[in-house]
Order: sequence, then C-alpha cells, then structure tokens
Amino acid sequence: MRRIGMAALFAAFGVAPLPAQAAAPVMMSADWAKQACTAWNKDPVLTDELVKFGWVDNDKQRGYKVMHVFRTECKESRPVELRIAKKDGKATCVYGGAIENARLDDDVDYLMHATTQRWIEMGMGDYGPMRAMMFGRLEFEGPKMEAMGNMGPFENFLLLVGKVLADSEPCPK
Repeated sequence: MRRIGMAALFAAFGVAPLPAQAAAPVMMSADWAKQACTAWNKDPVLTDELVKFGWVDNDKQRGYKVMHVFRTECKESRPVELRIAKKDGKATCVYGGAIENARLDDDVDYLMHATTQRWIEMGMGDYGPMRAMMFGRLEFEGPKMEAMGNMGPFENFLLLVGKVLADSEPCPK
C-alpha cells in the first residue's frame, strides 16, 4: 500500500497545510483570546444582534464592555479578556488578550468559567447557554437579566470556542 504524504493529502482536498511553526494557541490563553476576538468580528449574530438588543450600549458610558473567561481547573492561569465596543454600528471586539481591566463592573461586565471539557462541549454546540447555566456547567457573573435577554447571541459566543483552533491539553501560562 502506498502512503500519501500530508502535503499531497492537503492538495487533494484543495487545502493549504499550516506551516509547521503555526501551532494552535493554548485554549483561553492571550493568543487564543486574540483569535477569538477576530472570530467574534466575523460573526454577524454577535456583531449585529448585540447592537439591536442594546447589549453593547450598556457600558456605563465607558465605551466598552469587558468579558473575562477562563478554564476552571487551570488554577494557576489568569483569565483572558475580550473587550467589546460599539464601532461603526456593530458590537465589535476591539481587544482580545491578557487582562487589561482588572476590575469588572457587575452591572455591565462578565466573568465566565467552565471546565475545559464543558467549554469544548459548548463550543461544539452540544448544548446552549441556558442549559449550561441551569446545570452549573458554565459559571457566570455579571448582569444576569441582560444575559437572559441575549441568549441567541450568547450561544454564538460559546460556539466561538469551537471555531478557534486551540490546544486544550495544557493550561495557559
């Protein structure tokens, strides 16, 4: 039996292989958050619906909302930050990376964490935010009524975890 090289396999399917040095970032690391920010901006449900329902406008006149996310079992890791602002009529992720806003405002900002396995399940669409919160699979702090009113877009946020290529084995440093 003849073996097909990876380059030939990728070419057969019309896909360019990733360069050897392009390793996936560690899930919930600063590099991952940067890629999640890019993915956010490509999702019309997040960028459009969060404006339509006023979510992005609830920012206490700061001009942005902050989301901190992390993997529960990675006790030594710091959460990462996504900063969302209204830009050109869209709820745009303007920053993804290490925490720059250490203090969250519970009236407008969000803190979310789950185990790695639960993040993966939510990212694959196994269940949405309502089930995740009801069964304690996603721990959540922030404006709960606002979140309840935006479950559709919030589900798309959880699906970002499945869209951003990541190494889920090690904890972020």
